[in-house]
Amino acid sequence: MRDMMLDAFAERGDEVTLSDLYAMRFNPVISAADFGLDSADGHVVYALEQRRAWQQGTIAADIRDEVEKVLAADLVAFTFPIFWYSTPAILKGWIDRVFLSGAFYGGRRIYGSGGLSGKRAFVAMSLGGRDHMFGKNAIHGELALGMMKHFFQGTLGYVGLGVHEPFVAYHVPYVDEASRKDMLSDLRNTVLKLEDRPVIAMPDLSQFDERFARKT
Repeated sequence: MRDMMLDAFAERGDEVTLSDLYAMRFNPVISAADFGLDSADGHVVYALEQRRAWQQGTIAADIRDEVEKVLAADLVAFTFPIFWYSTPAILKGWIDRVFLSGAFYGGRRIYGSGGLSGKRAFVAMSLGGRDHMFGKNAIHGELALGMMKHFFQGTLGYVGLGVHEPFVAYHVPYVDEASRKDMLSDLRNTVLKLEDRPVIAMPDLSQFDERFARKT
């Protein structure tokens, strides 16, 4: 799926920067060392240290490199298998370390006013379940804004990204090679026509007051 997406974006004429977290051996574990601090110095408030270190240019180099990739991008694309109703641990750790407080969000700078407002996100996921297992009345419920709401809304949408409806490859471990090839072909066509793909609705800040209470 990764390689098909790379080929399709290249066919569109897009300039692509790849972060293969496993190949990079990306460190997913947050620590005081992310800011050049000694954890023995006392309690570290991670979000506050993110702001300070980014502003002062003292954040860890591996974080800085990934943040710069995101800030330079018009579209941030993800591909991963769903593990236990969530992203793989290495991707969750990447989010924890790279989606910086201050640079990406903070205060009223969320959703449509988030730090990544104006950029888009696209996600291609695979899983073992069948398509009829997901949906409003299905056993697992909705996928993007149900099982994976923490990622689509609570992460991507929260920082201001316009999030396209995801591409989902169902039942992947159990289908034959021909079916997998069909899925990859569908993914390629999805990427080639990505601008036509709907965007998931996120909370509208104009409907909430300065305390984020819904206006009556």
